[in-house]
Amino acid sequence: MVEATVYILRCADGSYYTGITKQAVEARVWEHNNLPSETSYTAKRRPVELVFSET
Repeated sequence: MVEATVYILRCADGSYYTGITKQAVEARVWEHNNLPSETSYTAKRRPVELVFSET
């Protein structure tokens, strides 16, 4: 069985983003804060902060 983690991020503008990942949640949050992507929701609202996760 492959485990997945549901996570919620708080964005710099006060909005929230919900995601799901199969990788380490810390690595995924790093990607949201650092990978170049002008079209993603979180790229325009950085920095983001992890406020909830559950595997």
